[in-house]
Amino acid sequence: MNEGMRQRLIEAGERFEEIERLLASPEVIADHPRFQRLSREYGELEPVMQVWRKFRELETAGAEARELLTSSDADVRDLARDELDAVEQAGTDLEMRLQRLLLPRDPNDERNIFLEVRAGTGGQEAALFAGDLLRMYVRYAEGRGWRAEIMSSHEGEAGGFREVVARIIGQGAYSRLKFESGVHRVQRVPTTESQGRIHTSACTVAILPEIDDIEAVHINTADLRVDTFRSSGAGGQHVNTTDSAVRITHLPTGIVVECQDERSQHKNRARAMSLLSARVLEGQLEQQRSERAAERKLQVGSGDRSERIRTYNFPQGRVTDHRIGLTLYDLDRIMEGELDAVIEPLIETHQAELLAELTAQPH
Repeated sequence: MNEGMRQRLIEAGERFEEIERLLASPEVIADHPRFQRLSREYGELEPVMQVWRKFRELETAGAEARELLTSSDADVRDLARDELDAVEQAGTDLEMRLQRLLLPRDPNDERNIFLEVRAGTGGQEAALFAGDLLRMYVRYAEGRGWRAEIMSSHEGEAGGFREVVARIIGQGAYSRLKFESGVHRVQRVPTTESQGRIHTSACTVAILPEIDDIEAVHINTADLRVDTFRSSGAGGQHVNTTDSAVRITHLPTGIVVECQDERSQHKNRARAMSLLSARVLEGQLEQQRSERAAERKLQVGSGDRSERIRTYNFPQGRVTDHRIGLTLYDLDRIMEGELDAVIEPLIETHQAELLAELTAQPH
């Protein structure tokens, strides 16, 4: 283990002990927000400390085995070699686990998300595919016990959506779906195609983490234009009776958001402001990512929405993720929401990239 990593673990151990003392303090117990923050930090550090303790126990066992290698008894030396081999192998495995546990955490990983799907090139076929993508993500969310709510939608002429925005509520939603942002391409024979020719269409997907404290994103109310209108979506007898739907335009950036999900104009406005804050923050982060990408572009984590990330080829039953060269002949199940076969390799690749960055840093 290199010294830089060892030092990080020693500092993490000192912080862990400090938090342990603080959590037992009556002053901290009485301060509920602080107690929650410290409890969360304690929970994140605890698995690191458990592995770190095992690693140090192995180091002690290894040192004892090395001492026995100098024994005059050949049998003792043989046993010591076997013990040392086992200890070194176990130590290598634990060191790899520690490296992964020390990877920088994305602060948004546990958040709910806004899912935006927009039809791109391909006209009606692109709108139909946008509907298929929405259904795929909603099925995936339901399979994980999450909840999906449609915030706003603009339907295509022949079905599907020209644009649809949904909110997905569930712990870890962003961590699982954050690599879905980008251009999704579909190759299939449209139902309207009499010659049986394969058409290529595309949709853009954006995944934005929902911000807990929208006040943290500085938006001047003077920069907003707020319009109300009658909801056009499904909603029973209340549809088209009141101007409950809300559209907010952020004049400096031209960002427009809508919410027509709730019957209450007040609730729709609050949801729309939350989405607007997420989009403004994403714009700021995109600029930072672009600047950082000039130095080193992460293969998976760039979040570039203009980048073609995946192709869904229906005639061949094939799904290809172009970022990691992954090809699966399991399109039907993936379109039914069984996305983990695609998501897991993306997460593993991203972790490997972070690990390579971590180990490449000077110590």
